[in-house]
Amino acid sequence: MTTVPRSDENAYDRRSLHERIAADLRDEIMTGDLAPGASLPSTVRLKERFGASNATVQKALQLLKSERLVVGRAGASVTVREHRQLTVRPALSMASAADGDPYPWLAETAKRGGEARSTLLDVTEVTPPADVAAALRLPADGTAVLRRQVLTLDGDPVELVHAYYPPHIARGTPLAEHRRIKGGTPTLLTTLGHPPRLSVDHVSARIPTQEQYEALQLPGALPVLRTLRVVYGADERPVEVTVMAKAGHLYEVRYEFTPQ
Repeated sequence: MTTVPRSDENAYDRRSLHERIAADLRDEIMTGDLAPGASLPSTVRLKERFGASNATVQKALQLLKSERLVVGRAGASVTVREHRQLTVRPALSMASAADGDPYPWLAETAKRGGEARSTLLDVTEVTPPADVAAALRLPADGTAVLRRQVLTLDGDPVELVHAYYPPHIARGTPLAEHRRIKGGTPTLLTTLGHPPRLSVDHVSARIPTQEQYEALQLPGALPVLRTLRVVYGADERPVEVTVMAKAGHLYEVRYEFTPQ
């Protein structure tokens, strides 16, 4: 738990001091240096460590409370919550569920003791964003079928999903209907003759859009983890492109691979 000395006159970090304090403490919570149930250093110690006033330290702690990382009240110690930094395993998204089984993402979450739900917001045919259109290899002014949903964990929104499908695949199928797909879309795509064979992820950190901010109920100026996932079928043609936005302070991505 170190604090880098700085000269305000020449410092590059122009964030408010309470934001910088919250950033350092947030990192210590996420890395486990401040474990769930542990008490944060006292206000006196934080004031000394960061050269801050009592009011500034309290503003920093309030940020962490709004992010649901710590709990506490005035006059009492502030402790780290049993937070959920969710580990994303992209390989799971390629799996098809057996008849009657839940979508793998929901099943995996249930193993961790959480209650996961998927809420379908709307299904429509749209002109997709340029990067999605390029990934789907659509012609100029081409459209795609969009399925928009939000995923929740224990009632809290954790992921906003925009899934796009080529019209020749989706039209006239459950993909274009406003209803949930039992077993998830990998199962349905396989049934339709387009089994997913390869998934390519493009992951970036972004400032949230207004839609993402509201849908995920973000507590402040935190980034989202944006994944553009392109799924290819047996003929190496794209069958699905999904844009997923996750709260950046709640997620990490885990990739498993062997050296070639």
